[in-house]
Amino acid sequence: MTFDELKQAVAAGEVDTVLVCFVDMQGRLMGKRFHAGHFINGAYEETHCCNYLLATDLMMATPDGYESTSWERGYGDYVMKPDLTTIRPMPWLEGTVMVLCDVLDHHTHEEVPHSPRSILKKQIKRIEAMGFDAKMATELEFFVFAKSFDEIRRGGFRDLEPISGYNEDYHILQTSREEHIMRPIRNHLWNAGIPIENSKGEAETGQEEVNIKYDAALNTADYHTIAKHAIKEIAWQQGHAVTFLPKWHQDKVGSSSHVHQSLWKDGKPAFFDPDDKLGMSALMKNYMAGMLKYAPDYTYFMAPYINSYKRFMKGTFAPTRIIWSVDNRTAGFRLCGDGTKAIRAECRIPGSDMNPYLAMAGMLAAGIAGIEEGLELQEPSVGDVYQGDTGMIPGNLQSARDILHGSKMLRAAFGDDVVNHYTRAAEVEIEEFERVVTDYEVSRGFELA
Repeated sequence: MTFDELKQAVAAGEVDTVLVCFVDMQGRLMGKRFHAGHFINGAYEETHCCNYLLATDLMMATPDGYESTSWERGYGDYVMKPDLTTIRPMPWLEGTVMVLCDVLDHHTHEEVPHSPRSILKKQIKRIEAMGFDAKMATELEFFVFAKSFDEIRRGGFRDLEPISGYNEDYHILQTSREEHIMRPIRNHLWNAGIPIENSKGEAETGQEEVNIKYDAALNTADYHTIAKHAIKEIAWQQGHAVTFLPKWHQDKVGSSSHVHQSLWKDGKPAFFDPDDKLGMSALMKNYMAGMLKYAPDYTYFMAPYINSYKRFMKGTFAPTRIIWSVDNRTAGFRLCGDGTKAIRAECRIPGSDMNPYLAMAGMLAAGIAGIEEGLELQEPSVGDVYQGDTGMIPGNLQSARDILHGSKMLRAAFGDDVVNHYTRAAEVEIEEFERVVTDYEVSRGFELA
């Protein structure tokens, strides 16, 4: 929807509310609801928000240790600058449209460097300066539960019951029972201008997947964020809860968010070489070699919480090793579309809790480093890729935090301030978890310790 189309819809009485949103560190939509008349009369230029919103945790706490903002600094304002190219209807909310914002410094009006959308835009500019366009797609996996968010919360998040009783991977009968949720998700997203392709049952009880068409990297991150938000709201409207927690139960398969990617030049796939045995261009091999070499550096952006690392278990289709293979769903990196113009790299490490802007920016930065360093790609792995002596994905948040903090590649690509900011975010999650006494500890040791 263009700005002129929005004006016409407001004048016709079709739209009365504009959601003015930006993306926070956790990948969520934050912002304000504007009366549409006020928005088109002037608020479309800018509005303001508290700068703590880019220095908080999942629970909206205000932890210390951030250089960008603190109690000492007084928690001032950021400018939310609407990107009018992102206006779109929100068909599941009556009379409502939304617009995404870039977050600017209140004094300089420069983009805040640790804003997720700014981080990704910076890496896109780097790849464009090299003469390429980055195209990506993400998969959204999540679990649907029989009860609502409020019922589950009041029950202390215990006795969680998925909406189905068996593995529903590609299962038409069971997913038909979930169409009261999934059909409006597909249709509302499509009508919101999100190029939804399909939904399908995934490989666990109550697990669904939504796929969105390949597009320019920034569009893909926007689509992913809006879709994730919509899935939660639409499920809530139907009386159900969904979770994007990567591992909600130790006996259940986790939820991922695989990222497909390729570079293009002058409208043609730059990753494709018809003379190569797999169809991989030299550029693609450099790019993938960079993704592999620096995977530990950006793992935090693919797995940002304590729970994220519970998903990395052999025999669950989740990767454990930093290797690549040809069409093998247990490798950290999978070559898809080999021998065709659709050739692309799929990174299978990210969990469903990733912030797409940060994860995609990390992958782009690593791929650019691979190109700049002329890295050679090792031969693909074959067989059971859970076995072997190759590098391992960092096994916990503390390890990922330490590697992120020491990453020379990411400090050069993102800037020291950005790396330090997200290092602190990882520390906050670790500190919060370490102070909590868990149900596991009590039940295991109450009598027997």
